[in-house]
Amino acid sequence: MAPSVVLVTGVSRFLGGHLAARLAANPDIDRVLGVDTIPPPRDLLRRMGRAEFVRADIRNPLIAKVISGAGVDTVVHASVSANPVSSGGRTAMKEMNVIGTMQLLAACQKASSVRRVVLKSTTAVYGSSSRDPALFDEAMTPKEMSSGGYAKDAAEIEGYLRGFGRRRPDVSVTVLRFSNFIGPRIDTVLTRYFALPLVPTVLGYDARVQLLHEEDAVAVLERAATEELPGVFNVGADGVLLLSQAIRRAGRVPLPVPSLAVGPVSRVFRSARLVDFSPEQMRFLNFGRVVETRRLREQFGFTPRWTTVQAFDDYVRGRALRPVLGPEQVASLERGVLAVARTLR
Repeated sequence: MAPSVVLVTGVSRFLGGHLAARLAANPDIDRVLGVDTIPPPRDLLRRMGRAEFVRADIRNPLIAKVISGAGVDTVVHASVSANPVSSGGRTAMKEMNVIGTMQLLAACQKASSVRRVVLKSTTAVYGSSSRDPALFDEAMTPKEMSSGGYAKDAAEIEGYLRGFGRRRPDVSVTVLRFSNFIGPRIDTVLTRYFALPLVPTVLGYDARVQLLHEEDAVAVLERAATEELPGVFNVGADGVLLLSQAIRRAGRVPLPVPSLAVGPVSRVFRSARLVDFSPEQMRFLNFGRVVETRRLREQFGFTPRWTTVQAFDDYVRGRALRPVLGPEQVASLERGVLAVARTLR
């Protein structure tokens, strides 16, 4: 049964805005509210059609008035952020992620009209370490808990949502743990990383990377918002890419960095505002992460249209990435980097 009134958080960003646009195009839905602290870009706002933009901060208890006043029955929480730069710094990111979610869930708990809550979470809750299994399924826990950052925020948020589910057993709760997004239009740490002419990697490591196309991500959120599909679901495309393979497919030049130099190099890239490498992102580039998606296909009823390789290639085509150097120049540069690395051992 389609919802009547849907509220989507984070509509100034790609996923939230495009989800609101799709829901607004559904004639079975009476009303769509898009909430964020800043308005969506003009082209995205036009795409959202009849969806109503509400400028509101979910950290403020006034969000409860928005939900109760509109009689919202479905809430899609898509504003959880992994990017400290766009959030105004790591402290502000944590406050928006964790405190904002607490206030939003408190508002949902009070509103008797709410019948469905969908959370955009992340496979980062499984962490990245040398002791990881080949595949994480939804029942597994991380081998090493993250001490901070996006992964810790997401784990705390999922904990708050489980508590909400116990207090409101009448509400259908869906948690979508997404793999890293990729695509021609979405802006993430990973899309900026693969667009660098020189792509830093950790010397001696070649992570397995599982991706999800931006359009598949929106389609999964739309299905969760319009159908009652409670539970926790890993969401990722079929197949994997080695980090080295992805760099070659993008026509970039790998820059292997010894482990001891990773911290200083990441600070250089962060200060230049090229890519904001957090410690958890560096662990991901060391060890990678791959998840089992059987429940997504069999219970949730969704199979991604793009494989990991196809999604990555669509990103490369859409961004019009061109090889930085020819094959001979790349081979020569790699030999030089390896020679320097040997002297540092």
